[in-house]
Amino acid sequence: MQRYYCTLLSLLFLLVAPALVLAQSDHVEDRPVIVVTDADIDEEDVVFWTADNVYQLDGAVFVEDGAELHIEAGTVVKANDGQGIDASALIITRGGKIFAEGSPTQPVIFTSVQDNISSADLLDYQSRGLWGGIVILGHARTNNPGDTSGDWKEIEGINEIIPAGDTRAEYGGTDDDDDSGIMRYVSIRHTGINIGESDGNEIQGLTLGAVGNSTTLEYIESYASGDDGIEFFGGTVNLKYFVSAFNSDDAIDWDEGWRGKGQFWFVLQGTDAAGAAAEMDGAGGDEHFEPYAIPTVFNATYIGPGVGNTPASDRAEMLIFRDNSGGYYNNSIFTDFETSEGGFALKIEDVDNSGTKTEDSRKRFEAEDLALHNNIWWSFGAGNELNDVINHQGDAAYTTQITDYLVEFRNHFQDPKLRGIERGLTGTGQLDPRPHLRSPAMNSALTALPAGNDFFTRADFIGAFGMTNWARDWTALDALNYFGNLHGGIVGIEVASNELPSTIALDQNYPNPFNPTTTIEFAILEAQHVRLAVFDLLGRQVALLHNGPQASGTYRVSFDGASLASGMYLYRLDTDTMSITKSMLLIK
Repeated sequence: MQRYYCTLLSLLFLLVAPALVLAQSDHVEDRPVIVVTDADIDEEDVVFWTADNVYQLDGAVFVEDGAELHIEAGTVVKANDGQGIDASALIITRGGKIFAEGSPTQPVIFTSVQDNISSADLLDYQSRGLWGGIVILGHARTNNPGDTSGDWKEIEGINEIIPAGDTRAEYGGTDDDDDSGIMRYVSIRHTGINIGESDGNEIQGLTLGAVGNSTTLEYIESYASGDDGIEFFGGTVNLKYFVSAFNSDDAIDWDEGWRGKGQFWFVLQGTDAAGAAAEMDGAGGDEHFEPYAIPTVFNATYIGPGVGNTPASDRAEMLIFRDNSGGYYNNSIFTDFETSEGGFALKIEDVDNSGTKTEDSRKRFEAEDLALHNNIWWSFGAGNELNDVINHQGDAAYTTQITDYLVEFRNHFQDPKLRGIERGLTGTGQLDPRPHLRSPAMNSALTALPAGNDFFTRADFIGAFGMTNWARDWTALDALNYFGNLHGGIVGIEVASNELPSTIALDQNYPNPFNPTTTIEFAILEAQHVRLAVFDLLGRQVALLHNGPQASGTYRVSFDGASLASGMYLYRLDTDTMSITKSMLLIK
């Protein structure tokens, strides 16, 4: 039997006009609440959640084998309080699928019942661990397939809230092309509560167990998790446009042989609690098992807690490769890291290679299964040179080996000149992770994309951002005003483009001739004082359109000439560095 959590009208609306959905500009807390329990989604069910309701998870809800969960853009899902065996979470089991397809202005939001989406006073990032999180389980390969009896590996914590003999916490298989659905423009907030009967069973904002590469994950945010932002347990799933912000443990964690691809990853760590920006683990248990964890990542920007801040942590390094993990980072930025344990940039684990630990990440490095090409490193508590910030100071020869390698493959220790970093509990609009146009991130040679690539997008910059901030609008960071108005907030001026300009410009007004209104666009490279005014042919000012500070960007402003006589007028843009004048014709 199929169960549909929407009216027939809502279903038809979803099918014929998916772009015209209920916006989150309404008062979310006034929407009807539909409580969802584990009994509500059975095998083979096709379920629709729509944006005119709030869906409230009551305990662990499983999308069973063969079932599909479709979530409309603009939908808000809230999880009830509860921990241990009563914790709330959403688990997509092997064979189940999720289709959570938000949009840039109407994301799908997963959060706690304590989070008032319609309030300007949203929960801050210290409100972590309020519910479990999202778990997706698939049939792809891992290097830790199970115990000696052939049982599949289970996600810890989830296996403790289901009856004995229940297989819904299992993950893994032989199908690297497995498909668990689509998640796009999804914000996951305030996760990481303890799950199950044992302590230490926090699951991540997003947990991926053996998920295959036919699954689509794009524009995903994990915000304020009480554990990791995301963790890959093996599999081959790819991830593009990802934000991991203010999570208390590792921002990104992979292990058990994950071999997917990643691009445009942004990490921002808080000052109170933070692990590594990325913990790269290879195996769970015996480290010689294959397949090895060797994913490929292009265009990451990892911003740590800030040098001089010492958040509670179990990590002294921003990046740690261990347990036989390899992997490739290309064209990325790593900056501003220090915790209570230290302020190193990198560690590539070297063990004694005895017993079952015959492999380690040093072997992957020396076999070229671990590569770091064309990256920018800057601002670490451990020192001001590359060899200072590699955490192998007890082995000078190994430190030199890594340092020489980094230099050879165009890793530079220099300021990436990001536009703005902000980590306060209340956003004041100062976070702008885009590099300045004069940044080395915008003017350096790049590592080429892999041949035969069908995933990576060509980018002419280093790091997760170029001239466009793709994390605007749909993220908790934006809702909490960290990004603010990156283009300025002057009344009467609106943003004409989300891309940063390449030159100062004043465009021809349009329409021209006009009667009585027209639009003027201008662009400035860097924050400075801007004056835009209109003059008659005798040089008398007839209108002042703007006079004050303005952030870099491209803008448009409307001019109304209703009170003026027909004729030719001049409009002039004055900045700190130059002036540009153009003419326009008013015909009444």
